[in-house]
Amino acid sequence: VELSAIVNLVYLSARNKYRIEREDKAGKGFVDFIFYPWNLTDTCIILELKVDHSPEDALLQIREKDYLLRFQGKSGETRKYTGEVLGVGISYDKETKEHFCKVEVLSK
Repeated sequence: VELSAIVNLVYLSARNKYRIEREDKAGKGFVDFIFYPWNLTDTCIILELKVDHSPEDALLQIREKDYLLRFQGKSGETRKYTGEVLGVGISYDKETKEHFCKVEVLSK
């Protein structure tokens, strides 16, 4: 199963519960996928994909580039999204054809 197949599966299973944006501006860069829940109290998801890197590298990028800011709103404003925020790092090893995934709670 290729990385694109995993992304398609995630997209198809989540589209009724989330508005999904690809390459969305967030923090200090562009996040691969960001899942905005239709229900503002549900869990928000930041998904970063890596090829030939670890899922930990993907999560590190999420933290270093402050992608979480996308859900925190502007300073002094009430947060629009009140659910927890999950960071999801998915990696694909081209040589072994294996996928790895790690999920981390970024904010409650």
